[in-house]
Amino acid sequence: QVQLVESGGGLVQAGGSLRLSCGASGRTFRRYHMGWFRQAPGKEREFVAAITWSGGSTYYADSVKGRFTISRDNAKNTVILQMNSLKPEDTAVYYCAASARYYSDSRGGYDYWGQGTQVTVSS
Repeated sequence: QVQLVESGGGLVQAGGSLRLSCGASGRTFRRYHMGWFRQAPGKEREFVAAITWSGGSTYYADSVKGRFTISRDNAKNTVILQMNSLKPEDTAVYYCAASARYYSDSRGGYDYWGQGTQVTVSS
């Protein structure tokens, strides 16, 4: 079992940056592929980025490619989402998720979820 806690959200102006962090409990963190998703009010939860258990491969939604970077530190049980050049349409609750099986952009591929952290980008 993995417990996930996100932090780092907040209010930022368009064009600014935020760094989200997801801390994980458990000694098996390094076995999980990790992902970030987001959910804006009235919308479905959507994929943002994913990283393999080793950190060797990453994958991004087209809407964030070139602006967001996902990384992980298995020694610290942490996955990071660095968000640059933020836009008002990036406003959402951001969720960290862990998958024991799949390196995926699908919500259904993830086994564990955090509670989320709010990101608000003002214009």
